[in-house]
Amino acid sequence: MQMEQLETECDTKAPPANWVLNARVLWDHRRVLLRTALTSAVVSVVVAFAIPKQYESTARITPPDTSGAGTALLAAIAGRSELGGLGSLAGSLLGARTTGPLFVDLLRSATVSNDLIDRFQLQSVYDKRYRIDTAKRLARRTAIVEDKRSGVISVSVEDSDPRRARDLAQAYLDELNMLVARTNTSSARLERAFIEHRLEGTRADLERAQLQMSEFESTHTTIDIKEQARATVEAAAKLQAQIIFERSELDSLKQVYGDENIRVRAARARLDELEHQLQAIEGTSAPLTKDDTGNSQTAVKLDRARTDFPSLRQIPRLAVPFADIYRRVRVEETLYELLTQQCELARIQEAKDVPVVRVIDLPGIPEKKSFPPRTALCIVLTALSLLVAAVTLLARERWNQLDEFDERRVLGTEIQESIRDQLLHGRTMLRRRSRA
Repeated sequence: MQMEQLETECDTKAPPANWVLNARVLWDHRRVLLRTALTSAVVSVVVAFAIPKQYESTARITPPDTSGAGTALLAAIAGRSELGGLGSLAGSLLGARTTGPLFVDLLRSATVSNDLIDRFQLQSVYDKRYRIDTAKRLARRTAIVEDKRSGVISVSVEDSDPRRARDLAQAYLDELNMLVARTNTSSARLERAFIEHRLEGTRADLERAQLQMSEFESTHTTIDIKEQARATVEAAAKLQAQIIFERSELDSLKQVYGDENIRVRAARARLDELEHQLQAIEGTSAPLTKDDTGNSQTAVKLDRARTDFPSLRQIPRLAVPFADIYRRVRVEETLYELLTQQCELARIQEAKDVPVVRVIDLPGIPEKKSFPPRTALCIVLTALSLLVAAVTLLARERWNQLDEFDERRVLGTEIQESIRDQLLHGRTMLRRRSRA
């Protein structure tokens, strides 16, 4: 009776769980798993050390912010968690933005990559035949990431040579600066170019006007028309006073000594000399003519025989062309000064408009490799090998437990035979071709 109860209890016991059966299978094949682990560990170490080292150099920059004071306040409001959606919406409506995405696109542009390929001869370094493949390889080795909150852009470059990695990261910054300066087409730049062109023309006109004025002054001995006219009038007044005095003295000498006395003749000679000097100072009213160089000249040049200054009658005629030339010189001088000031202001404004890349961290020569992580790679490869071996053992055990007439085993057998036949047929064809 007791034996029957024991048998009944044994029959009512639950079968062992699947994990227990799987653990039993793996324990029975523990030697195989151990050999697999050792072999995979050795192979993973060889593979990890066979992969060439890669060094990473990183530069961090911050682009200039193009938003004003109001939009900066909106950006600050947008950073608060309570008003995040409202602040970002208001910032987008008012145009609050930074140049971060623009700088990221410029760094990833084909212009920058082509310049780097030519500068470092990356086609031969990467052993690529086509430039497009070289550009793709460079893009895979370059990581350009923008922090959405701070706006800081990180440029990381990987290379087998640590110095070349540093130089490539620095070259990205240099190319960005040159590209920004080259693509800057602001209104200040256009204004500065126009003002510089206009300034060159004004400088040439000023030089011609000054040369014409110097030629006119040198030809007619005109330095200051007003002062020269005043001096000439004063000199003529003095001569006239001397002439009146000499005439009265001559008349008195005639009454006393007669016309043929030596004193009378001397007085008459002095009077003639004073009258000739007065005539030379007064000059003639002959009109001015143009010489071959375009300068005004008097038709009668005898007025300059005894004086180095223009005659009194010719000063009014010289005043008009002198005033015209002097006015042109003053106009060109004033215009040149104004254009010079505007040109400097335009240059300052252009310098303000050009975005300046502010470097936070310069790229340095990396001291440690960034890839491959050999320890992690060995552990992962060994674990994968053990997992594959365990799955294979469990699958084979389940396969052996299937009945010969089970549909799954029949299907698997047919698939194996078909694959085997295909392989044999392929080998036969290869042998025939090799013999032929």
